[in-house]
Amino acid sequence: MSNFGNNIQFSIYQTMQNPDPNRLPIVFEEWEKKAREILEDGPYYYVAGGAGGEMTMEANLQAFDRWKIVPRMLRNVEDRDTTFELFGNTYNFPLLHAPIGVQSIIHEDGDLGSARACVEMGVPFITSSASTIPLEKIAEIMGDAPRWFQLYWSKDPEVTASFLRRAEASGYSAIVVTLDTPMMAWREYDLKNVYLPFLIGEGVGNYLTDPAFCSRLEKSPKEDPTAAIMHWTKVFGNASLTWSDIAFLKEHTNLPILLKGILHPDDAKLALGYGVDGIIVSNHGGRQVDGAIGALEALPQVCEIVQDKIPVLMDSGIRRGSDVVKAMALGAKAVLVGRPCMYGLAVAGQRGVKEVLQNLIADMDITMALAGERSIGGITKSLLVDSKGEIDTDRL
Repeated sequence: MSNFGNNIQFSIYQTMQNPDPNRLPIVFEEWEKKAREILEDGPYYYVAGGAGGEMTMEANLQAFDRWKIVPRMLRNVEDRDTTFELFGNTYNFPLLHAPIGVQSIIHEDGDLGSARACVEMGVPFITSSASTIPLEKIAEIMGDAPRWFQLYWSKDPEVTASFLRRAEASGYSAIVVTLDTPMMAWREYDLKNVYLPFLIGEGVGNYLTDPAFCSRLEKSPKEDPTAAIMHWTKVFGNASLTWSDIAFLKEHTNLPILLKGILHPDDAKLALGYGVDGIIVSNHGGRQVDGAIGALEALPQVCEIVQDKIPVLMDSGIRRGSDVVKAMALGAKAVLVGRPCMYGLAVAGQRGVKEVLQNLIADMDITMALAGERSIGGITKSLLVDSKGEIDTDRL
């Protein structure tokens, strides 16, 4: 049973009695502000920026504003259950740390700091293909803690197959295939700052340690790092993929396969038809297509197609506990959290990521209770009204 919300008053009392001069932020916007103060333009905007005019980033936030919570009273929410099940495993909270590459540009703790914070919090960590630290090292420091691996589908099929084998051998329990990045988007701030961290050796740790990738090089990455990075630019993305290529993934791993980047209901239908194990509704945090639909706006349409045949998760725009509750009410089994964790990492490394996750979980727990729900499974669309104020009485 959850005790995060119940401990808030005691935590405030302790802080009042013993003020901490190094106390970290609580407010999301203050985390972002502090990260902006700490980071140089290149790293900051690589995390905080989006595609084009950043209209999709704005759409993500506006999609949450459309829905309003209608709290219910006298529902006995003293003891709450925040656990949920996925692929035969039970997790403490419906949150996962989103796959985020090149965390080494944010703080020296990097991927390892984020992974350790997730171990402390019992939150599954999704290692990115674009991590600076190889996936095996991240797995090693996580021990038996839950972790998934995010795959950027390489143009070289042997590299893709190798990544899948390495993830399975290292104890990752699911594969998240990011579909919306077959190439880098038009990101104006990165272009303005002339900043692409991969070209300076950040975020390529999995490639430079991969036997299939290294077999394509005349010299080892240590002997000729420039040639290795230039080869990476040739094989990173794969714009030629089609739905029939899903079979390749299924041939090379026994792990559950989730497709990340699904927004269109017809793509959800195709995902079902091609036998994938899960969907993550996402627009990459607004970093790929400017002017795209907000992820939360797409979520109900996808869930309507899926009909609980496979789990549907969601990311893009999660900032507070109410966002988590709204996403679950609209059909998400769980949510992925990205930028907030990176602002925490920038401000205080591992401790910052832990604090961000802890605050978000407590906020979610309190919001769920005050809305009149005592378990994650009880959160349904009946909890919400749309912008017109129409309550879905059919689900009361």
